[in-house]
Amino acid sequence: MKKKKYKKIKRINNAMRVRTLSVSALIAILFICLMGRLVYFSVAKNKTYEKKVLAQQNYQSQTLPYKRGDILDRNGNTLATSQKLYSLVLEPKNILRTEQTQKNALNALTKYMDLDRDDLLSYIKDNKDSYYSVYKKDMKYSEVADLKEFLKSKNGKKVVGITFSEKYVRRYPNKSLASHLLGFVSDGSIGTTGIEQYYNSTLSGVDGRKYTYLNEELEQDDSIVDPENGKTLVSTIDINIQKIAEDRLEKFEKKYGSKGSSILVMDPNNGEVLGMANSNKYDLEHPRDEKGLLSKYSQSQINSMSEKQKVKAFNELWKNPIVSNSFEPGSTYKPFTVAGGLEDGILKGNEHYYCSGYKQVGKYKIHCSHREGHGNLSLSDSIAYSCNVALMDIAFKEGKDVFAKYQKDFNFGVKTGIDLPGEAETAGLLHGADQMTNVDLATSSFGQSFNCSMIQMASSFSSLVNGGSYYKPHVVTQTRDDKGNVVSNKESELVKQTISADTSKKLRTYMEETVEKGTGKKAQIKGYSVGGKTGTAQKIPRSAGTYIVSFCGFAPVENPKVVVYVVIDEIQKDSQLNTGLAVEMARDVLKESLKDMNVQKTKK
Repeated sequence: MKKKKYKKIKRINNAMRVRTLSVSALIAILFICLMGRLVYFSVAKNKTYEKKVLAQQNYQSQTLPYKRGDILDRNGNTLATSQKLYSLVLEPKNILRTEQTQKNALNALTKYMDLDRDDLLSYIKDNKDSYYSVYKKDMKYSEVADLKEFLKSKNGKKVVGITFSEKYVRRYPNKSLASHLLGFVSDGSIGTTGIEQYYNSTLSGVDGRKYTYLNEELEQDDSIVDPENGKTLVSTIDINIQKIAEDRLEKFEKKYGSKGSSILVMDPNNGEVLGMANSNKYDLEHPRDEKGLLSKYSQSQINSMSEKQKVKAFNELWKNPIVSNSFEPGSTYKPFTVAGGLEDGILKGNEHYYCSGYKQVGKYKIHCSHREGHGNLSLSDSIAYSCNVALMDIAFKEGKDVFAKYQKDFNFGVKTGIDLPGEAETAGLLHGADQMTNVDLATSSFGQSFNCSMIQMASSFSSLVNGGSYYKPHVVTQTRDDKGNVVSNKESELVKQTISADTSKKLRTYMEETVEKGTGKKAQIKGYSVGGKTGTAQKIPRSAGTYIVSFCGFAPVENPKVVVYVVIDEIQKDSQLNTGLAVEMARDVLKESLKDMNVQKTKK
């Protein structure tokens, strides 16, 4: 049987083989090119690309705090400033990276900061996984200066894992001096009460930033955005006058005590506040220290307070009573009643009055301060001896319209606009002419049945004695940058003319007689002519029998350079009607203020 022959099948022809080889060759070539490029980038260009990538990586970012602006007195003395403090920050993870990095760090810290080596090593090992550990806080520059300088040197750059964080702490060199005027800072940058609050945006600055990174040479480099420091404020305050007022208040409180006493000193010719003192002061660097509450409360009262009650107590302690509290001014208002009559021609200056001790107004018998009666009085005597009956007669002669007009002209019931927060609102307590009863007119004539604040009274009183010019009161006079250059000056602002110079002169003469022979005799100062007016106001409720006494004085009479206003709320260890205590305090502050201001004597 013949074997069957099979024909061999040709599976790949020449054309196919050529195509296959061509494709394979092309793939091989492309693969070789790709491998070549990879070798090129990984070897030849390795350093270049590594530098570019690392240079873009942020290595460290640090806040550079701004310095809050200073507050100065009118003569350049520092009332408030900011002190830079440093904290030592360690990076244990980096320090322990090698034996050499550990050695470098420990040597630097022990040599330049005199730190204990064993304590440092123990601390670093206890925090071995940390990149940020604060080892020591709140150091002065003198404590860190040597190490900071070393770290900038060539050898210092070999040290890793040591940095400093910075912050500013508000300092008040005089502690509690002018506490209510200045205010304090909360949370490092928030002004609370006083100038600190009112001018917070001016005193504040903008934080800077420090970026540490690796440059193209793989070396550590810095990029710094400098902080913008706050502006410095020059206040109108005279630190010597402020100390005089506070010392006098302290002596008074130790001897007599009160619910609260205050002294306001102003330049009547421009509205500048020279001193603003309160008896219930507190430590500006420790405003929340409960010891500060002892000026208003007993220890047992403090111990029994809840946290909510303590917060309220602190807010009361921080409040500036000269600006924020209102009260019936009493007889210090009497010169204003007389001024309105003189200015409108209703009074000529030669009038006389008879005081029997009271005046019947409708169904009410309104008594004089001198219940036995003053008898016959001239117009000037009505002020000198503080006669309520004479003032009621004057007010009734003026009528409600004229009386109300001059209350408004002298800015009673209107905020002064002083550059301090929390000014009292008194508009709702003032009687308009259309609402005023005869009893209201009678009692308002001698400073009762309406309220004012100390800053309102002193500002109005200044216009009464300076020739009739009402200036807006203010406590800041200049703004400077952090290099001391003047940015702006705050000029005195004349708001209005309240009375004529002639009327003002007559009132100064009447109030000089008050000091020479009347209720303000204790205000006399050898070598100076002094004028002023006492005040006694019965507090509400009248049945409580509590009083506020005051005295508003000025000197010299011919050309007043200083006004001093003293208010005492409820004298504790003497009669609450003893205005002489207010007069004595005002005299002492006037005397020392005139001396401090180098005002020439006017009398032998």
